[in-house]
Amino acid sequence: MMESAPRAMRRRLVLADDHLLVAQGVERLLLEFFDVIALVFDGDSLLDAVRRETPDLVIADISMPGMTGIDVMRRAQDEGIDIPFIFLTMHADSEMASRAICAGGCGYVLKNAAGEELLYAAQQVLEGKTYVTPTLAANAIATAQRRRRNLTDKQQRVLEYVARGLRSKQIAFELGVSVRTVESHKYAIMQELGVHGTLELVRRAEQEGLIMPHA
Repeated sequence: MMESAPRAMRRRLVLADDHLLVAQGVERLLLEFFDVIALVFDGDSLLDAVRRETPDLVIADISMPGMTGIDVMRRAQDEGIDIPFIFLTMHADSEMASRAICAGGCGYVLKNAAGEELLYAAQQVLEGKTYVTPTLAANAIATAQRRRRNLTDKQQRVLEYVARGLRSKQIAFELGVSVRTVESHKYAIMQELGVHGTLELVRRAEQEGLIMPHA
């Protein structure tokens, strides 16, 4: 169990969840141990808070309006902001845990297990370790190897943007590359997955756990 520290020594935390009651409940749980410097409810606000506050730790949901928690983390990384992220989520599957950790996350905790486990996860992450809810951890590494296949990090990001419905020009803007580069990555991904069109690409990527299924 994490021990409470004097206020002057507490770590600075940004908390993000699009469900107000969940966010407030988690905030109450953490107030004894952290200075919660920002409580936000969507991806864009989370990115703004990370840029503005430079916290010691971010605890974020994955699925939020605007950018996902993983998208925010990657954008922050691209901007040179090196802050550990713990994802607090309802997605109870090892594929999603692997996706979050492979993307650079340091922790993955299920909302229905939050409480002392979340505090323990925060302690582990602040000590430089990685924490995944035990019921998912056993399969997470193997799942990560399966889902990443031979895709590069850039190809993985192109795939995720394609799945969100962005066109090549929009993806190029997001990644800071040329449209030709995006098309080249997209072609390479299709070759790797053995598909010939965008819809088939997204469907196959969802089946293999490369991306989160979209409702």
